Amino acid sequence: MIRSPFCLALLTLALTACSPADPQQQVSSALSDGVLLPIYSAWSQADQQLAASGQAFCAGSQNLSEARQAFSTAQSAWAAVQPALFGPLAEGNRAWQIQFWPDKKNLVARQVEALINKNAALTPADLDKSSVVVQGLTAYEYLLFDPSIDLNNAEQKARYCPLIVAIGQHQQVLAADVLAQWQSKDGMAAQLKSFPNARYAEAPEAVAEVLRTQVSAIDGLKKKLGTPLGRQSKGQPQPFQAEAWRSQASLANLAASLASAERIWLGAEQDGIQALLGSDQAALKQRIDAAYSDTRQRLANAKRPLGELLSDDAGRSELNALYDSLNTLHRLHEAELAKTLGIQLGFNAHDGD
Repeated sequence: MIRSPFCLALLTLALTACSPADPQQQVSSALSDGVLLPIYSAWSQADQQLAASGQAFCAGSQNLSEARQAFSTAQSAWAAVQPALFGPLAEGNRAWQIQFWPDKKNLVARQVEALINKNAALTPADLDKSSVVVQGLTAYEYLLFDPSIDLNNAEQKARYCPLIVAIGQHQQVLAADVLAQWQSKDGMAAQLKSFPNARYAEAPEAVAEVLRTQVSAIDGLKKKLGTPLGRQSKGQPQPFQAEAWRSQASLANLAASLASAERIWLGAEQDGIQALLGSDQAALKQRIDAAYSDTRQRLANAKRPLGELLSDDAGRSELNALYDSLNTLHRLHEAELAKTLGIQLGFNAHDGD
């Protein structure tokens, strides 16, 4: 039977429509729209509010408690970004401009004071040319929370406010720039949905990068807990090596990062990384679900700040159990999940720390 070219074209379209979509492309696309872009959007919005807060506080229309709350929101939004820290944010030294940690030699305090002593009338342009140590949230936290600074004192407030305003503006511009690179026509979000593109030849490359970032981020959570817990110092607690020790938000930051990692695993509509596991891998899926639940519950049950928990045996025991829970979650991703999905992880950003 002879078919016309028109009929053949219709048949081709019908077969194409009925063919199953690439599951890895489906997951990558779903994560792009449902999880990753919302994480970056929330971060950018929090930094807009931080910049506005800094200006309002220094103008006298916002009190210190309100300024601290705006900072905490921005810090939590940044913690949420870290399990998704790939693409534009992982390039151009941007992450160091947001957070300087670990700060083993108290460089933040020293460099902030040196910068202000050198330039009392600091401008955002001056800050842009300065060290990453003084550009980010760690320096902002020092200004708002360090016990040596009293921002309720008019003289001290006048001294530190130019830097508060400059850091807020720097963070706002940086986050807006990264978000724009995600949202642009051929930007990061689009590159996670249509292949090949300038960044990924095919969908499995994108999924592999998402999982590598997950593994690195969870390993980073272990380091953020293990360092102050003394895991690298023969069991001697190092409370001033904790992330966000001044604002007592170390555990809250861990919870925000963990929540994002779990969202990437689950997906907005059960279409995250876990969707790549078949019915024959249901046991692995259940163990990862249980590991997330265990770590999440341990964080929720921690009723005291990290610094207080480090000060007694019961608290340290609680933190060690949390560390072990994180370690289980990390190993499930690094070994079993990666192997099951056929993904080579390679170098970890935290290796050698």
